[in-house]
Amino acid sequence: MTTSLANHKPTLGPAVNHQRLLIVDDDPLILELLGIFLASFGYEFEAAGNGHEALQKIDANEFAIVITDMIMPKMDGMQLLQRIKEKHANIGVIVVTGHTGTFSYTDVIKAGASDFISKPFNSDELEAKINRIFREQKIIRELEYLSTRDPLTDLYNRRSFDEKIKEEAYRADRQGYPLFLALLDVDLFKDYNDTYGHQDGDDLLRCVGSLLRQNLRENVDSAFRFGGDEFAVILPQTELNEAQRAATRLHDNFVQHCPCRGTTSFSIGLARFIRRPDQPRENDLKDLISRADKALYRAKAAGRDRIVIDE
Repeated sequence: MTTSLANHKPTLGPAVNHQRLLIVDDDPLILELLGIFLASFGYEFEAAGNGHEALQKIDANEFAIVITDMIMPKMDGMQLLQRIKEKHANIGVIVVTGHTGTFSYTDVIKAGASDFISKPFNSDELEAKINRIFREQKIIRELEYLSTRDPLTDLYNRRSFDEKIKEEAYRADRQGYPLFLALLDVDLFKDYNDTYGHQDGDDLLRCVGSLLRQNLRENVDSAFRFGGDEFAVILPQTELNEAQRAATRLHDNFVQHCPCRGTTSFSIGLARFIRRPDQPRENDLKDLISRADKALYRAKAAGRDRIVIDE
């Protein structure tokens, strides 16, 4: 008995990030006070006694917000802020200082801080600033997510493909492992749409999106809606026989799990990335996409419903 993926609705939206904070101050009493405040707000946090220790913790862990004193020995808050923004631009930074004459609000905001708070401060003010930064980070994550996704299938979009294939080709070239690209097309999709209606056509494309997500290696392979009824799958660290098995699994599961009604099928073109040292990498990428596309065309010309591998 097969299970249909046709009515599977993708869950839109990025995973919620852990709301974890790092507090930095060379005064143990201030660290203790900040810790009491954050614990009362319900947030997880770690503490660092100086800028160098803070950077070590930031490199080793994930933090959404850093709350730092400005006047500290060896590395002051402004230097720490600049170092954070160089390597971890998405981290929000709240600068806390009792020396408002040394650094102005404008100075720290221009340097990349999310907000500024003067000593003495109360818990309500601190909580309000933290909550505002979290809201802004959530909105930014959602906008970034939507800009990279196809809203119908919840797969990555063509813009994301163009960026990802460059990254994977560079990594494959540098680390010396094989990289394959599969282009997939729903055969006779226009006829399917004309016969059963656009709503059923959309359901079929959503099913393909679910099929790709469930049949590829998590955090290794990447699936994209390439355009219309065409899809792309990037298969890093994959030998030819493994790429063939992945393509076959997708081909067979399409017929078994998606509402194709016997009128549509899957054609797949498969090609391996070839790096030619005398050519720019961009040319090799164009060549890879062209060869995968020609293999897909040959699959359709040979009668559809098959996999063709570029030689």
